[in-house]
Amino acid sequence: MTNDVSPFPAARALLLAHGADTLPHPGGTLLAHLDRVEHRLAAWGARPALRLAGLCHAFYGTDGFAESLLPLDRRAELTAAIGEEAEHLVHFYASCDRDVSYPGLPDPAGPFRDRFTGETLVPSARRRADFAEITAANELDLAALDPEFRTRWGASLLRLLTGWRPLLTDAAFADVRAVLAPRG
Repeated sequence: MTNDVSPFPAARALLLAHGADTLPHPGGTLLAHLDRVEHRLAAWGARPALRLAGLCHAFYGTDGFAESLLPLDRRAELTAAIGEEAEHLVHFYASCDRDVSYPGLPDPAGPFRDRFTGETLVPSARRRADFAEITAANELDLAALDPEFRTRWGASLLRLLTGWRPLLTDAAFADVRAVLAPRG
């Protein structure tokens, strides 16, 4: 990847090459969801690497979405398309064991378990904040599109993301409140 070429077209081309446009996902296809997550991060003012990670966050599957577009032994392909920082964020996001990692995420000493290796680590503040922003964008996309999802998971997501408030930007947290706060 060269610095004078935007990695966004390369990321989209790789997503298309690996079938993200045909893989069913709530709200349409996986590609449609990924595009919406990236647009939400952009609306929050996220830096390009974080937006790219949001666009590609499901490449290796996640704890909540088992399908993967690339196996872990082919990480270099994604790195070539989106750059090292963004790929590391994608891998970190995909590696999350949610049951262990979510509760302690806002705690600077909170454990983060890698579901691929079983290793437990303590991520940096920036890594935790980036993870929280991608997670919020991902979950808010689903909640904004699907009233049944919002009814079933909205209250617990609001509690979770409110607990993560120290990690979220003001724009992200305002969106959390707009999408998930009870309407009266």
